Amino acid sequence: MTSHAPLRTVEEQLADVLAAVRPLPAVRLPLTAATGATLREPVRAALDIPVFDNSAMDGFAVRFADVAHARPEDPAILRVVADLPAGTSDDPPLAPGEAARIMTGSPVPSDADAIVPFEDTAGGLADSLRSATVLRAPRAAGAFVRRAGDDLRADDVVLETGVVLGPLQIAAATAAGRTHAVVSARPRVGIVSTGSELAPAGTPLRRGQIPESNGVLLAGLVAAAGAEVVAQVVVDDEGEALRNAVAALLAAPVDAVVFSGGVSAGAFEVVRTELAAAMTFTRVAMQPGKPQGFGTLPTPTGIALLFGLPGNPVSAAVSFEVFVRPALLTMQGRRTVERARLTLPAGTSWRTPEGRRQYLPAVIDTSAPTWTVHPATAGGSGSHLAGGLGLARALAVVAADIAEVREGDPVLVHLLEGWDA
Repeated sequence: MTSHAPLRTVEEQLADVLAAVRPLPAVRLPLTAATGATLREPVRAALDIPVFDNSAMDGFAVRFADVAHARPEDPAILRVVADLPAGTSDDPPLAPGEAARIMTGSPVPSDADAIVPFEDTAGGLADSLRSATVLRAPRAAGAFVRRAGDDLRADDVVLETGVVLGPLQIAAATAAGRTHAVVSARPRVGIVSTGSELAPAGTPLRRGQIPESNGVLLAGLVAAAGAEVVAQVVVDDEGEALRNAVAALLAAPVDAVVFSGGVSAGAFEVVRTELAAAMTFTRVAMQPGKPQGFGTLPTPTGIALLFGLPGNPVSAAVSFEVFVRPALLTMQGRRTVERARLTLPAGTSWRTPEGRRQYLPAVIDTSAPTWTVHPATAGGSGSHLAGGLGLARALAVVAADIAEVREGDPVLVHLLEGWDA
């Protein structure tokens, strides 16, 4: 990496990263243990949803012909011959002029073809065990009957390959009679924070030291991407500790190692010095995050991707978002690796770097009918503004050929986790 080399585009760098990604093995897991996992095979229904015809209302199961002309001045009076709570297996016969009291979710008798809610009877629930006086006819045969298979039929696809299993997806699969799913193994990731200036958070700092926060940052981002943090270590700039950490991670083995710091053009860039044979170090036309490193090393089970990210916290966060996250999601077979995106008007004006795409930590003001996007801090996208990261819920992405964003200009916004919090 030299200061005279042309800047690479974000797309060029990302293409190199994704070209090196290999899918992880698929595993079969209980749904109860699969939250956050990515489906590698579709989930198909084992049974119909609903399983059987059931009542959508508390009321009476009736023959529609018996009540089709019911009205307040000429009600239909039916004899109640059965009582059907939810969970019953009874299927009572209904002769003409007969009804069954039925609760929501209960199986509809085979002889019934409509439900009359209590609200459409004279006595309602209070007078419902002997007779039913129907004041208003159902709109048609089938009224308030949930038919078996209305939602899904057995063997229908409930969830497609590539879907992430969250609470709603797991509930749907469970309702369809499934207990297990075939999902991607979670990427195993090692995190290495480099820098002799780093000290454990909460310890007294001597002159020149700062709290080590990138490890915590990257561990959280790794977990949010569905991966597993295998180890999180801090090394100095001397080299031996980094070599030992890399050797241990490769033996673990891991699927990726994410380094923060040590990748720029300074005199003590330990990642660039120690891993020059395995990684390519370059400058990317983005701000923050211009210095980047990427490469691979063999492990006992395959290869590990090596990501060299800048050490400044905002740079590390943005670089992870742009390069590492897509790689981890691709390993898992996600249907999409891109964030949800909006185009919003800028709520204020700010400067952008010449010739580089800007990724600005941002907030979205939703207090007015027209949402607007603002920088998360007054310092803009300065790579050292670690405190401002706590305010960011999105990234405002500004093209390299735009020199200034003016209030009201349309801005592309990438939504991050918790953007609406």
